[in-house]
Amino acid sequence: MSPKDLLLALVVVVAWGVNFVVIKVGLHGVPPMLLGALRFLLAAIPAVFFVKRPQLPWRWLLAYGATISFGQFAFLFTAMYVGMPAGLASLVLQAQAFFTLLFAVMFLHERFRAQNVIGLLIAAGGLAVIGLEGGHVMTLAGFVLTLCAAVSWALGNIVTKKIGKVDLVGLVVWASLIPPLPFLVLSYFLEGPQRIAAALTGIGGSSIFAIVYLAFIATLLGYSLWSRLLSRYPASQVAPFSLLVPIVGLASASLFLDEHLSTAQIAGAVLVMTGLAVNVFGGWVVQRAASAR
Repeated sequence: MSPKDLLLALVVVVAWGVNFVVIKVGLHGVPPMLLGALRFLLAAIPAVFFVKRPQLPWRWLLAYGATISFGQFAFLFTAMYVGMPAGLASLVLQAQAFFTLLFAVMFLHERFRAQNVIGLLIAAGGLAVIGLEGGHVMTLAGFVLTLCAAVSWALGNIVTKKIGKVDLVGLVVWASLIPPLPFLVLSYFLEGPQRIAAALTGIGGSSIFAIVYLAFIATLLGYSLWSRLLSRYPASQVAPFSLLVPIVGLASASLFLDEHLSTAQIAGAVLVMTGLAVNVFGGWVVQRAASAR
């Protein structure tokens, strides 16, 4: 990978890692369902007028928008609103990698490899430690809802696999047309017209910054750069950078939100990251060992 593209990969990692802190900031002034609606409304418009629509049926855009865009962030925003720390959210959300494996076996008839099983067991142990530790640092509801967000992301990954090769930026932009309506419906019934009006009329600079960041930096810029990297390099060379996202998430949450993990939660985080690393690099290690023999 060229130094320029390596720098772009690190820009994406930082943008997506800091994203969780920005979500917390946004939720201080805007309720979760309304925040989701505003994020995707701004991500879709005016971008849809400049980005070509992917050549695929609307049902696939609906499926992608309903899972990765709406489902994932409806659960994640609610989880962080009810007490899930930003740093831990960035880590627990990476359980999507293992839910994706499970769904790939169920729906795509793929097979588990040894490194997948080992990585899954290690990461599951880490998530169990984090979940059991909970306490004043994290609510159980927040933890469970973050796992639900990971499930939604994983289902979206299966949809993406079924779609096949497509312009990722176009997919993200056009699929962003899907979430605003269900988000607004949920906001109306769960948060109420008065709360919506109060949030919009009294919106502050930090909330505006959060919405702009989520729409343009985390969504449009992040996926644009990520798709550029995937078009230039093998997925196996690009995917490992996603392992750095929770590290940036934990570090930025500690720096900007003064979030701190207990010793047990740090141990759980190490186990989750180890499991992810085994899942990503395990096959490569086995191949290298076989070649050496």
